[in-house]
Amino acid sequence: MPPAAPREGALESGTVSPALAVVALALLLSIQPITTDVYLPALPALTRDLQAPVSMAQLTLSALLLAFGCSQLFWGALSDRFGRRPILLAGLSVYAVASIGSVLAPSMGWLVAWRVLQGAAMGAAVMCARAIVRDLYTPLVGARAMSRALTGLGVIAALCAPTGGLVTEWLHWRAALLVCTLYGCAVLALVVLRLPETLRQRNPHALQPKVLMHTWALVTRSPTFLAYSLLTCATYGGLFTFLAASPFVFIEVLGLSRAEFGLALFSISMFYLTGTLLCRRLLTRLGLRRTVAVAGWLSLSGGLLMLLSASLGARSITTLLPPFYLFMLGHGIHQPCGQVGAVSPFPQAAGVASAMNGFMMMVVAFAAGFWLGNALDGSIWPLVHGVLVWGVVTATIAWTLVQRYGEPQEAH
Repeated sequence: MPPAAPREGALESGTVSPALAVVALALLLSIQPITTDVYLPALPALTRDLQAPVSMAQLTLSALLLAFGCSQLFWGALSDRFGRRPILLAGLSVYAVASIGSVLAPSMGWLVAWRVLQGAAMGAAVMCARAIVRDLYTPLVGARAMSRALTGLGVIAALCAPTGGLVTEWLHWRAALLVCTLYGCAVLALVVLRLPETLRQRNPHALQPKVLMHTWALVTRSPTFLAYSLLTCATYGGLFTFLAASPFVFIEVLGLSRAEFGLALFSISMFYLTGTLLCRRLLTRLGLRRTVAVAGWLSLSGGLLMLLSASLGARSITTLLPPFYLFMLGHGIHQPCGQVGAVSPFPQAAGVASAMNGFMMMVVAFAAGFWLGNALDGSIWPLVHGVLVWGVVTATIAWTLVQRYGEPQEAH
């Protein structure tokens, strides 16, 4: 009996079944919200216990993300040279060790150091996941596959903050960090036991300095890459601003308990999940660029309505959260479209393109975290102004750069 034909728009994927691909992608991509969101309800408590200023507490998040972004530049080239599987095994192993170190950290300085190593190792998992999409799929089908994986991420992310809040309330903030260790070990086991290599042709010259510089230049000169990468940066900037500021605003300013704050983040994740489901419907009907344009209205509306609510004096969780729900609907559309669109021109350098995209997002996150560390003043305004700015920037990029340069074409 002849082998079954591959699905329309997909490349042959060897022994990787469609279901395994989506599950693996969802779990690999979810290591980022696991690492960042689970401990957010514990952030005020660990800041007090370790007797550290708020700016140092912010560093446990922003430094992790900077290391996450920078490391992808190296993981990307390594994965193009040696394949995705060896890099996943190495990165997830280091992640598990760094997670244990974070649980046992005796001071804020040690916690920051272990989180930096954790972020660098996390970069291998997320970068390889994005590159695997390009290994297996053509751009439009890849965007649909990525949206399915990000739906799974949305489910996991929705559980992160409530889990962190409950674990912190019942046990200790260190127990919340232990969740990261357990998750990392579980994903490592999946890769060891089930996930084969997806890169069909390794590039033996990928690590040569001249070749690497040429590839980086090729990627960064692509207007398609820049358009979609700037889109992912802007929408992630809005999400990071909310995640970094909300523990202090909702718990310290508005008086929520850790468990209530966890439920608030759960509701946000559910709207993100809904956005990924909506993304698949819009892609089928409108295509990539028009889908991004529709999501731009959601991003802008979220920022403007949050500012309006705060300016009218409606400063409570019931008035600040609904506008951000709109932003998260847009985020659930922008991320799968942007991540796939950014790597689509580079079938032979998907690792480097994925790494550059991730690096740019984390530089934006680090800059936003640095600003928030100095801007948080015991009021809601840093949160409100940050979301507004990123909503405006996201919509502008969606309606201009993506519309002009967003048609995926292979770069040479």
